[in-house]
This record gives sequence, C-alpha cells and structure tokens, in this order.
Amino acid sequence: MKEIRLETPITPDIIETLHAGDSVLITGTILTGRDAAHKRLYECIIKGEPLPVNIEDEAIYYVGPCPAKPGEVIGSCGPTTSGRMDKYAPLMMKHGLRVMIGKGERNADVVDAMKRFGAVYLGAIGGAGALLAASVVKSEVLAYDDLGTEAIRRLTVKDFPCVVIIDSRGNNMYKIGREKYRRVEDAQ
Repeated sequence: MKEIRLETPITPDIIETLHAGDSVLITGTILTGRDAAHKRLYECIIKGEPLPVNIEDEAIYYVGPCPAKPGEVIGSCGPTTSGRMDKYAPLMMKHGLRVMIGKGERNADVVDAMKRFGAVYLGAIGGAGALLAASVVKSEVLAYDDLGTEAIRRLTVKDFPCVVIIDSRGNNMYKIGREKYRRVEDAQ
C-alpha cells in the first residue's frame, strides 16, 4: 500500500497499477453524479441515444454537493452511498467508465464488471465533505441542470484524497480489513 498521485484521465494502464489499500491524490477533472443522473445516463445507453457527457476513461464521484457559499467554488461535497448506483455501474463500465468514487460496499455484479472492464472503486471519506471541498478548484454543470445538486458536474480538483477500496483484480479493502481483524482476534 502506497500513496499515489494521479492525474486525469485515469487510463487502463494506470488502473492496472492501483492496488486495494493504496492512497491516491487525484488532480485534474472528475465528473459528479448520483442516482437520478445515473438513471438518465443508463436510459440513454439502453435507448441507444448519445450521452450528454463522455464517460470513457472518466472518474465519477457519487456526490450531490451543497450549494456554494459566496466566494466559494463549491459547498460541502461528501460522498453518497455507492450502492445506489450498483444497478447502473456495470453498463457504465462497459461504456468506458474507469473510476467510481463513493462510500460503502459494492455488490458482486459491480465487482465482476470492474474485473471484466478494468475499473476501480475509490473511497472518499464520509463526513469530511468540507475537507473534500477544499480540493475542488472549479465546478461547472455539464448536464441535467434540472436535477439541482444532483446535476452532472465537472469538478477540477487538486490533490483530491481517496483510497483504493476495490482494485481492477477484485481485491477489496473491506474484506481484507475484516480478515486481518479476524486473524488478530483469533491470535489473542
């Protein structure tokens, strides 16, 4: 496990170098999107319609940021529960999505798709929305403005902190952590 500085786009060759447990600092652009936006993107793909944003080799942060106060780029922007996007994630990865950022566990279908399509799941720290907002230097709405805080945005970030929770080989920090804890418990 190590700390890695990443610049977007995060391409397949970079994805392969990431391992569960690695700390990453992302600089560049990431998209935002929660359940309502994912549902619309999913429906576009199913209908064969063009997507309003390019998701190939992109990172999507599962967040609905709070409105910005005067003089700020963005309000608090802590991650939402990723399981809400599990229904949509495999199809998004099939269409080139490489990085998902959120909190919480992912289902087996999502992990299988990550291995099949070469994607990773990064965890952002829940409850640290103000800290995460400090890494955002620009925010612009790209699509679905009618969704308000859940619109798809492009965030320009500098040293946005995350941890690789599930790597492209399916190694999962939640499972690894539980196993380490069990071994310590069993040894006592």
